[in-house]
Amino acid sequence: MPGFFTLAIVRHLSKVSPICPKICIGFDAMGILREPSGHVFRADRPRGSVWYVKYRLPDGRQVQKKIGPAWTERGRPPAGYFTKRTAEAWLRDVLDQARRGTLPGLVRTGATFADAAAEYLRYAEHDRGCKPSTLRDYRSTIAAHLLPAFGSMRVEDIDATTIERWRAGLPSKLSPRTKNKLLIQLHGIFRRAQRAYGLPTNPMTHIERHRQRSSGDIHVFSVEEVLALVRAADSEQDAAIFMTAAFTGLRRGELLALRWRDVDFAMSAMRVRASYAGGAPTMPKSGRVRSVPMAPEVGRLLAKLGERERFTSDDDLVFAGELGGYLDGSALRRRYDQALGRAGLRPLRFHDLRHTFGTRMIGRADIRRVQEWMGHSDVQTTMKYLHYVPRHNDAALVAEAFRPEATDDSTVRVQRG
Repeated sequence: MPGFFTLAIVRHLSKVSPICPKICIGFDAMGILREPSGHVFRADRPRGSVWYVKYRLPDGRQVQKKIGPAWTERGRPPAGYFTKRTAEAWLRDVLDQARRGTLPGLVRTGATFADAAAEYLRYAEHDRGCKPSTLRDYRSTIAAHLLPAFGSMRVEDIDATTIERWRAGLPSKLSPRTKNKLLIQLHGIFRRAQRAYGLPTNPMTHIERHRQRSSGDIHVFSVEEVLALVRAADSEQDAAIFMTAAFTGLRRGELLALRWRDVDFAMSAMRVRASYAGGAPTMPKSGRVRSVPMAPEVGRLLAKLGERERFTSDDDLVFAGELGGYLDGSALRRRYDQALGRAGLRPLRFHDLRHTFGTRMIGRADIRRVQEWMGHSDVQTTMKYLHYVPRHNDAALVAEAFRPEATDDSTVRVQRG
C-alpha cells in the first residue's frame, strides 16, 4: 500500500562477529519512493575488529564502507574508535544527509576535481579579474599539490575524511602558512564547484586551518643604511628606485609601473595608479589609486633622472628599461642584493624598504594617514607598525609608579626569620 510505513529489524551475520540489528525505515510505494536505509556490522579480523556500514541511497545505489576500528574494552573509547552505539550514530548522520540531499556523492556532478580546478582558474581570471601574479601562484599550487592528490577523483566523492588524510601526509617542511594557503585554495575550488556543477556541500566547511605563529618582528633600515644603499647603487636609476622605495613605501610592482604623469613636483606628491607583476600591468594591491607625499630628497633624484635624453614624456615609465619598457623585477632584485653587499649592509629584503617607511612614519603621522599612504585595505595591517612609535616618557611613568612614598602604608616590610 502506498505510504505504508514499515519498521523492519533485520540481522546481519559477519564472518565471526556477533549479530547486529539493522534498522530499515521505508515507504512501500511500489518503487516510486524509498527512504535511505542501512545497517552497521562488525567484522573481527586478526589485527582487530572493525565496524562497517552498509546503506542504500534513494536512487537505489548500495554503499558499504569501513568507518573505523571497534572498541571492545570497558570505558570511553579513544579517538577514532567506535562502539556499536557510535557506529549507529555515524550511520544515522549519513542517512539524514541523504534525506536532505547533502550527502557527498549523492549528487552526480559529472565533474572531476581536475575539471573543478580548471573552472576555478577560469573564474579567477575572467570573472574575478585576479592579477597575473595571483593566477601564477594559483596554477603552481594546484599543479604541485592538489592535482596529484585529487585530480582524477569525482568532486562529489571527496569528503572531509579524504582531505584530512591528505593533509596529514603533507611534507613537514611546508610551513603552517603554506599549508593554510593550500586549504584556502581547496575551499575556493569546492565553493566554485557548488555553483558550477551543483555540488551540494563544500567538504572544506569543517576543516580547521593550521595555527600560525607570528612574532610581529619587522626588519628595517636606518636612514644612514638607506643612504649607504643609494650610494652603492649600480646606476642613478637604481639609486632613485632604492630611495623612492624607502621614502614613499611604494611596493616594487608600483615602482616599476610609475609614470612621469604620476609625479607631481609642484605638489611634492606622487599618485600610485598601477602596479606591474607577473609580466603584466595591473591595479595596485588595494585596488585603489592613492596619493603619497614625496620627500625633497626623492624629488631631487627624480628631477635629475628626468634630465635623461629619452623616455621623459608623461606616459613614459619613470624607471624604464633600455628600450623604454618595464624593468625586469628579478634583475632589479639581484642588483639590489649586490648593492647591499657593496655597502656592507645586512641582507634585508627589497620589501623591507617599504617597512622602513612604515616604521618611520607611524611615529610622525596618525595611523589612518599611514594606512592611506601605504595602500593598506585594512588598518589592522598598518597596526603592526605601532610598536615602533617612540614613547620617550614610558620609562619615567613606570619609575613614577614604583617610587616609594614615606606615607605609603602598603610598603613591604621584610622580616628576618
